[in-house]
Amino acid sequence: MPRTVWRFPREHGPGAAHPPPGTGQGRVFRTLVGWQVPMAFPNPAGDALLQFAGMWHVAAVASNCSVFLKMKDGMKSSITVVSFMPEGDLALKLIWPLADKCQKFELLFQRSGQAGHYTAAQEMRDLRVMETDYSGYAIVQEFKRSGEEPHSALQLLTREQDASPQLLQKFKELVPTMGLTQDMVAILPRSDQCTKDIS
Repeated sequence: MPRTVWRFPREHGPGAAHPPPGTGQGRVFRTLVGWQVPMAFPNPAGDALLQFAGMWHVAAVASNCSVFLKMKDGMKSSITVVSFMPEGDLALKLIWPLADKCQKFELLFQRSGQAGHYTAAQEMRDLRVMETDYSGYAIVQEFKRSGEEPHSALQLLTREQDASPQLLQKFKELVPTMGLTQDMVAILPRSDQCTKDIS
């Protein structure tokens, strides 16, 4: 059976990382062989959310954040654990390998009225699942509005640590459509440093 791929609607021009509210909800679905199926990503209790939950490795990142740009050459692959609340909100546990420790963060995003879109009002963050096949990879965009320097980031998440050349190419092709450039991309080497910290 072919794998189903969810793609966030991008029908408002190459740079439309944030389509207008209320457009595209639950509208763009396709499979790797090209036929459409009614997968309902935004369904709070749906199987699609259960498939998307679990552990992901951050294989590549593109961001215009000045802190990221200074650190990206020394970064390693981190871990993201996704879970969903009963009401459909999305909880993230982030585990980043540093030189002498593993740094942990936890964020809670509320689901919006748009499929694949979540917001964290207190941190002023937007999170969008741009594309995923649930079992192998996901491409996620985050936009942070707080502070003096609003910035955006695009992440390639994979279930296995090693991303295929095809996935990396897909990710790099999406980068300029998000208003980012190739010199903002970091392909993160694999790391088992923080695996034991997952709980």
